[in-house]
Amino acid sequence: MIFKTFLKETKELFREGRVRISLIIVLFLLGIAVWISTKQYQNINEQYATATNIERGLWDNQGEKNPHSAAHYGTYAFKPKYPLSLVDQGVDKYAGTSIFLEAHKRNEAQFSAATDQTGLARFGDLTPDFILLFIIPLLITLLGYNSFSKEREMGTLTLLKSQGISNWKWMLGKWLALFLPVLGITFILFLIAGVLLSNLNDFGVFNWGSLFTMFLVFVVYYMIFTNIVLLISAVAKRSGISLVVSLCVWIIACLAAPKAASNIAESKHPYPTRQEFAANVLKDKKEGLDGHNPWSKEAKLLEQQVLQEHGVDSLHQLPFNFDAYRMQKGEEHEAEVYFKHYNHLKDQFAQQSKVYRGLAAISPYLPTRFLSMSIAHTDYATHWDFADAAEEYRIATQKFLNDNFAQNSEYGNWRYKADANFWKDLPAFEYDPPELRTILSRNSSNLVIMGVWFAASFGFLLVSIKNV
Repeated sequence: MIFKTFLKETKELFREGRVRISLIIVLFLLGIAVWISTKQYQNINEQYATATNIERGLWDNQGEKNPHSAAHYGTYAFKPKYPLSLVDQGVDKYAGTSIFLEAHKRNEAQFSAATDQTGLARFGDLTPDFILLFIIPLLITLLGYNSFSKEREMGTLTLLKSQGISNWKWMLGKWLALFLPVLGITFILFLIAGVLLSNLNDFGVFNWGSLFTMFLVFVVYYMIFTNIVLLISAVAKRSGISLVVSLCVWIIACLAAPKAASNIAESKHPYPTRQEFAANVLKDKKEGLDGHNPWSKEAKLLEQQVLQEHGVDSLHQLPFNFDAYRMQKGEEHEAEVYFKHYNHLKDQFAQQSKVYRGLAAISPYLPTRFLSMSIAHTDYATHWDFADAAEEYRIATQKFLNDNFAQNSEYGNWRYKADANFWKDLPAFEYDPPELRTILSRNSSNLVIMGVWFAASFGFLLVSIKNV
């Protein structure tokens, strides 16, 4: 009976012109989105490779120079575009792609794609994640809104009941007829993405396991929407009412709820303004050691401490250049200040994420979105990790330069220049994103929420079928 119902519903679906046209449009949009994303992926990573090589060449070929001058000359840390961003671009468009690393200052990522776009960008980009998160749930709504209600309107419900059909078998047949075409479309998209990525020069860490995990996340997401649409169709007395209610659910779940959650999270745990953040950093910097000010109270205390440790009476008697030593201590103080204030931003982000998880009960979109971005390495958590890695590299670079200055020159000798080959000894910046196991552990609550959504929606659907 399940198979017969499945065949009947499938034939009726594909017999209707609206279904065929809808499927063709979705497949066409998916093809264009994947093609555009592939070109963007290749283009951005080619730019990444070119910029990385050029910047490293500039650093290595500075010639003879004072190490502290090189510290202010600075270098860049570039963030690659990871393979699964081809499927879900996440916040990559809004987060910067490079961080300038210089002495005394922690800079934020710059050159986000959103800053270079025109006003038309506010209407959205045609990307695979847009179709996966918004269009396919809408397709499920348009295909399944009258699955049960049409039986009442056509008078076939009484005929089916007179034949003694089992309600759950009847429901399962309709469920499979609605879900399997969506599953097929999703499978085709992820298969194409996997084939493309496995044949491209990826600059991240691509593996089929992460792609398959993302595929499962979206499969569960579509199962939940299938359950909700069929539940509404089973309860509604007319197809028109079912369509309106299903569209309202789609609007609330995919459009209104995410925006409302964002506003609520921001109001409960707001970030400081850029001006407030800069003022707080500057205040804490002034309360500690300034490596460029040898006359400050903190500098004099450091001077006395170092003289006592080495048992000498003059800075000229130290076996290293105290100016460079003082600047390194100043760098360490400023690094602590930056870590303090950026950790506050990360704490606010963590609190906002808790609010999102708390509001996930009103929409399956939220946990799906967070899981997808995390697996694709295009979420804010990965961006924070990258920024922290860049800051640690900046601190290590300053120590590398200041130590050379201190060990190879005498106090007061600012004319010292490092050898032209010295710069090549600095290791290149590298960043490895979190592994899949770590990502799933971080998102355990989102996995639980999706499981609850699926179990609850399927349970309510079974209960409603018994009362048809």
